[in-house]
Parts: sequence; C-alpha cells; structure tokens
Amino acid sequence: MKYNNYYDLIRNNGQWVNEKLGEDSHYFDNISGAQQPPFFFIGCSDSRLPLNTFTKTEPGELFIHRNIANQCLDDDITFLSTLEFALEVLKVKHVIVAGHYNCGGVAAATTHQGTPQVLEWVQPLRQLYLDNQAILDGFESEQERHDKLTELNVLQQLKNIQGTYIWKNALKLADPPLLHGWILNIRNGKIIELKTT
Repeated sequence: MKYNNYYDLIRNNGQWVNEKLGEDSHYFDNISGAQQPPFFFIGCSDSRLPLNTFTKTEPGELFIHRNIANQCLDDDITFLSTLEFALEVLKVKHVIVAGHYNCGGVAAATTHQGTPQVLEWVQPLRQLYLDNQAILDGFESEQERHDKLTELNVLQQLKNIQGTYIWKNALKLADPPLLHGWILNIRNGKIIELKTT
C-alpha cells in the first residue's frame, strides 16, 4: 500500500491542487460551475476501482453512485433519488452499470458468508446465484463462477433500472438516455462492455 497515514492524503491534496493550477490557472473556476455530466455511473464501492483512472475522466464528467456489488434496488431510496436526479435534472445521456471481477459482494452472495448487514444487502444477488446455480455449476473453477455471476448481476441491475418509473419516464424524452453494462476487469484494467438488448 502506497499510503496509510491520514496526513498523506492532506499533503497529496495540496500537491494535486498545485499541479492542476500549474497546468491551468482557471481549473477550479471551470469545474466549480454547474455540473453537466453526460454519464451516470453505477458501480461497486470497492477501493481498487478508481473510476477516473480507469476512464481517464476529469471532475464533472461522471455522476456517480456506488454501493456494494453495484445493486440497483427498487426499495433503495438513495439509488432511486440519484437515478432520478441524473435523468431528470442533469439529463445524462448514458447510464452505465459496472460490476467488476474479484468482487467481495459476489463472493459473499455465493458463499453466504459475511457480516449481517452485507449479507442482507446482497440477498437479491444471493437469489440470483440460486436461480442460476445450474448454469454456474457448469464452470470448473470458483473464479469462473464468480465472473459469470458478476456478469449476470450487471444484466439484472439493468433490468431493475428498466423497471423503474424513473427510467420509463426518461424513455419518453425526445432524446432518451442509453443504458450500458460494463465489467471492470480488475485483473488487467480493461473495461468489458456486455452485450445487452
């Protein structure tokens, strides 16, 4: 681990500010105005996924919602309010749901081992695992089973979004947003775009 001292974060911030101002003296003036991101990203909370690094994006280009195992649940007010804000206020053009290989939430759902709150949170993912167990058991290794469940989870979350009244309202717009499913391959850094209907 590169940093483990809290004060390293504060010191790094100062260095970053100076670097940005050295590149563009108006950098913070430019990003402190109203946000108009074209992308709404829904992903996992995993600390190994620095999204701006993966996509080479700058502040203001991505509106982001993250939780364990990138769940889009119809009883999660945080998710629903963020989706609504992204579509109705920010008018984003693309909604991206991204899972990632080596996800701890996927592992918790398959093994049914974890803290009580995490197990409750991933219960829909656990059900997805049980519903597809015959398919998943056809893979030889645990890693292959987890990878496949990660992909199935992203596809399920896309369906969950499509089932919300928020998404149905957005589809009535003259220029409706597009929905995408990604896998962040943490083992090689590449983004895999899932085929969706």
